[in-house]
Amino acid sequence: MPMLNEFKTFIARGNVMDMAVGIIIGAAFTAIVTSLVEDLINPIISLFTGGMDFSGLGFRLGEGEGAATFAYGNFIMAVINFLIVAWVVFLMIKGVNRVKEMTAAEKEEAPEEPPVTEKDILIEIRDSLKARPTV
Repeated sequence: MPMLNEFKTFIARGNVMDMAVGIIIGAAFTAIVTSLVEDLINPIISLFTGGMDFSGLGFRLGEGEGAATFAYGNFIMAVINFLIVAWVVFLMIKGVNRVKEMTAAEKEEAPEEPPVTEKDILIEIRDSLKARPTV
């Protein structure tokens, strides 16, 4: 049972829960970015490249049925997809940072009221007592 209690303590820590939420959100974000690239951006790029697909490029490293294939086309496609995904993520983060900066600028524009001190409260109480009619 001590190990179970230790595990509960470990899981209940804030940083473990934050990490779990980050991984879940990251997985969902990955699906969004992948769909954006594969379903929206790649078709536009294929218009300009004539629908070129490098994945079939390669050569055999020997003869016979069991010969290995040096499939450099798959690698080229993986690099191209990585660069597209990295560019899309960069643009999304840049947009999020711009929104954060705008929000921070709005907060800076709002004048902050000075903090109320104990002395201010006591002065207010004294003034309200003076203004009260005596019996």
